Amino acid sequence: MLRDGGVIALPTDTLYALSCNARDDAAVQRVYKIKTREQGKPLPIFVPDLALAEDIAVFTPSARQLANRFWPGQITIVLQRRPGFDSDALAGGDTVALRVPDHDLARAVVEALDAPVTATSANRSSGRDPVSPEEVLRQLDGEVDFLLDAGPCPVGFASTVVDCTGPELHVTRQGALTEHSLLNALA
Repeated sequence: MLRDGGVIALPTDTLYALSCNARDDAAVQRVYKIKTREQGKPLPIFVPDLALAEDIAVFTPSARQLANRFWPGQITIVLQRRPGFDSDALAGGDTVALRVPDHDLARAVVEALDAPVTATSANRSSGRDPVSPEEVLRQLDGEVDFLLDAGPCPVGFASTVVDCTGPELHVTRQGALTEHSLLNALA
């Protein structure tokens, strides 16, 4: 379905995600429409591993340390994109927010596609966090092409987002991981 331009909701360790092939601009535009998300607001992206992440973004030493310590896991790392990576998910920006989810099924989907996928929560913008397939259906029924039901998400709240584009890391969204745990990993 993802290879054919579809948009699906899939389970992750944190929340259900609204996903499509991040390199398919028409599918990415559907994600924006389904989610009712502002066009200028970038979408995070799932990758299956650090190797694909390094093809997409330029890793700083601290970003690499965080990825090695917390991926797969509940951290989304914002980095400068490589010049060869383009996607409407970036909303025209030069940064990309990457995550390797700690959910075998989610990673298997991304690995099978062999491409990055959008990783925004499967809800309406400012809607209730989609921690279960029932919540996804309540908000998005009939708008996604497929819902991969794996029951409730084990963590149940958003990943922590860390901007690693500058000399100092900056937590832009507190989530499953605390800033303290991130700083300890870098010490």
